[in-house]
Amino acid sequence: MGSGIWSTDVYDAADRYRRRTGRSAFSYSDSGARTVHPALDPRDAVRESRDSAEHPQSTPIAVLFDVTGSMGHVPRVLQSKLPQLLGLLLRQGYAKDPQVMFGAIGDATCDRVPLQVGQFESDNRMDDDLGRIVLEGGGGGQMMESYELALYFMARHTATDSWDKRGRRGYLFIIGDELAYPRVKAGEVTRLIGDDLREDVPVRQVVDEVTARWDTYYLLPAGSHYAGNRKVLDFWRGLLGQNAVELDDLDAVCETIALTVGLGEQAIDLDAGLRDLDRAGSAATRTVSKALARLGSGRRTVATLPFTPADGGSGVTRL
Repeated sequence: MGSGIWSTDVYDAADRYRRRTGRSAFSYSDSGARTVHPALDPRDAVRESRDSAEHPQSTPIAVLFDVTGSMGHVPRVLQSKLPQLLGLLLRQGYAKDPQVMFGAIGDATCDRVPLQVGQFESDNRMDDDLGRIVLEGGGGGQMMESYELALYFMARHTATDSWDKRGRRGYLFIIGDELAYPRVKAGEVTRLIGDDLREDVPVRQVVDEVTARWDTYYLLPAGSHYAGNRKVLDFWRGLLGQNAVELDDLDAVCETIALTVGLGEQAIDLDAGLRDLDRAGSAATRTVSKALARLGSGRRTVATLPFTPADGGSGVTRL
């Protein structure tokens, strides 16, 4: 959970091997799997981002994406852009000791694999977790998917030293194009996660729980079925305010995530981040500039937390 160091050379070698042998980066799903991979099963699980001698200032970053309908190609884009994401986070120093977790969201009312959640990783095992995701491509066809179930997991089944020791929130990115269901259904939680809830939980309550410990963003990309839909965008802006962001190019998602983290960590302002993209030869500069203009320079106010961090730190966090 967070050990090791990301290597682009290892990633490139694995990519060359797959191309040479004709294997898919998503071999588990492409081989016909229709059940959650054991490594991504959320039942009775807690996902942790922890400090170590190797990574003493861990920064947790969770990326959960809809894999239903027109969103089913999102993980393939993410997998192909992993080097750009990690390159910006590490080489440009946008975040200290980033630990990345990937997960997938479906529809718990009808899909066979409605929630998949990997581990927080610092090395190439995050690529392995992407490759274990079932790209089901189903969904219920009613402009709703089970985002609220994923939010529930993030609220109640994650633990991070970033929060516990330093009072600093992690980063959560949800990539989708539909509404959440209005309530977390107790029966779905019991069946898929294992908690025995007495009653359903309103989505507003779950969002409040999540955003207490996670800077939470919803990315609505072009090319998805409901891209540009005002009902979807208004729904998420009602829950997350300016952190509901439109993307006019899905290929810019990794750069958008990296610069958002850099802004949140106050490692850069938006202009500096865009210059970094230009220097790297990225084609995403225009899309990222437009998407993140609402977030401004990234400077955050800090406030005293209602607890003392375990390591005796200052007890401040981003707002």
